Amino acid sequence: MCNDYRLEVDIASVMEDFEDLKIKVDLPEGTPNVAAREDIKITDIAPIVRGAAGGGGELVNRRWSWPGYGTKSKPVYNFRAEGRTFDYNRCLILADGFYEFTDPEDPKQKRLDKWLFTMRDHRWFCIAGIWRENPVGEAFTMLTLDAGEDVAPYHHRQIIPLPRDRWAAWLDPTVPADDVLVALPKGSLDVRRVFPQAPAQPALL
Repeated sequence: MCNDYRLEVDIASVMEDFEDLKIKVDLPEGTPNVAAREDIKITDIAPIVRGAAGGGGELVNRRWSWPGYGTKSKPVYNFRAEGRTFDYNRCLILADGFYEFTDPEDPKQKRLDKWLFTMRDHRWFCIAGIWRENPVGEAFTMLTLDAGEDVAPYHHRQIIPLPRDRWAAWLDPTVPADDVLVALPKGSLDVRRVFPQAPAQPALL
């Protein structure tokens, strides 16, 4: 399950892309202060676009994950999508990559292998999410499905990267969730190992 993702695209470029798609995005709390980040982790504050009452969305900074129930419960950072309608509190989570981790290929290596997934047809994308009020304030979580063909070799579940033509639909709670929340076709995501890094190839003479 995804517990680490990346956003290195500036907010000005994000706003331009929403404008190109004719999706109205307001800034009710001002322009979020967002620095390029290679790793956004559970409980970090990060930008989302939440659905707005009049249509379109609102770009705000919120915490990733809310506390689970019970004193020993883990934070809710992923949330199963199957069988749910999500007819309120939808959001788009801004990202340009997400990570999955696998057992090390090298048995002498103690840390897990780390793989970066990016969208092949655009430099950044949105992940389907929901947000809610909770004791720590408003927070968001990522929705998950059974893994599609690009992610299945690395994990049996996956978050849901949305192609650009589904962003507006996810912000509209009247659009059935099942029409939006589907795994991408094979070949939509590029993947490369970022830890441990592969040795550099020698230069050709």
